[in-house]
Amino acid sequence: MENSFITYQQALAILDANVSNFNVETKNIEACIGHYLAEDLIADRAFPPFDRVTMDGIAILHEQFKNGQREFKIEAVAPAGSPQKTLQEKQNCIEVMTGAILPFGVDTVIRYEDLILDEEKQIATIDVDALKFKQNIHFKGIDIAQGTSIVPKGIQLSSAEINIAASIGKASLKVVKLPKMVLFSTGDELIPIHETPELHQIRRSNVYGIQATLKEWGINAELQHLPDDKATMLKIISAYLKQFDVLIFTGGVSKGKFDYLPEVLETLKVKKHFHKIQQRPGKPFWFGTNAAGKKIFALPGNPVSSFVCTYVYIQYWLAKSLRIPQKPLFVQLKKDIKFSPNLVYFLEATLESTTKGTLVADPQNGNGSGDFVNLVKTDGLLILPQDKSEFKKGEVYPFLRYRRVF
Repeated sequence: MENSFITYQQALAILDANVSNFNVETKNIEACIGHYLAEDLIADRAFPPFDRVTMDGIAILHEQFKNGQREFKIEAVAPAGSPQKTLQEKQNCIEVMTGAILPFGVDTVIRYEDLILDEEKQIATIDVDALKFKQNIHFKGIDIAQGTSIVPKGIQLSSAEINIAASIGKASLKVVKLPKMVLFSTGDELIPIHETPELHQIRRSNVYGIQATLKEWGINAELQHLPDDKATMLKIISAYLKQFDVLIFTGGVSKGKFDYLPEVLETLKVKKHFHKIQQRPGKPFWFGTNAAGKKIFALPGNPVSSFVCTYVYIQYWLAKSLRIPQKPLFVQLKKDIKFSPNLVYFLEATLESTTKGTLVADPQNGNGSGDFVNLVKTDGLLILPQDKSEFKKGEVYPFLRYRRVF
């Protein structure tokens, strides 16, 4: 193994040492979906804030039913949104609606389906033989107590968290300001996707897949293309280093005669932290920074390699920079695997759930780092460690999911 190659663990450590500290901004709640929360969401009152009726029907004192009473005079109606009512006579009932505050003096709710109503006489007759004490009531504070953290900072805001924020009166939220990113394709063999390629050409596809991945993470990255011309690359990259926080390149970092990118970045005083990693696929991955703290990721040109490095490294760096808690996923191998090279192996696999509640990964070997069609058949990457060549069925390994399976 060449001395310039670093290990997977060393690459992660270097990314750890070069995380960005993005500012916090306040955004209107309607613009926060997909952003990362920079504050804890604290319950400003108990959840629910009162004993809440969960069924339309009547509310009674259970003791009366227990003592044999079945007919109850309706003395009032308690709709949702009205102040709390009080039962005046314990042998009576109050008609209640879902969402209403439970009236004072009652402790059990019977749904309409279990009643016979005489609306003219305003009498409700219970038509079941048994009632559960305190049934059909959502009691105050049973979900969460006032002053408790409901949602911790670092969470990517989905509709569920937006719902919580609104319920505690947060019309605006503190979120981590997302980095401004630009994504470059490189190479004269690449043409726009709307054009018909000649035999020697291919359409630009890697950047669209990576752009879509970043969008899933809440980031809208601009797309640009670089020709295989050193002077043009110098001019364009120099301008974008001044405008963007993160520059991502696909292609141009291997040993080809026209792979100018490392040389161009060196000329622009971008410090190279690493170039090659002991892994398959994606060995030629490049990472660097400049004096202004801009981060530069240069992905291999092969589509599977660029895809893998995006999920393994860019996602890792982004999670660290946005202060997102990371939750590793571990799965069992479905079958034996042999892999002789002394490299970390990121192996595409489908994910299955067994009747025993175990997640199992079924490896799916493609046809090399150019076989991006295999990606649409799989759910994520098994991370098989270096210094081991045989991986047995039933062994447990980390799994990096890129598809929501269940």
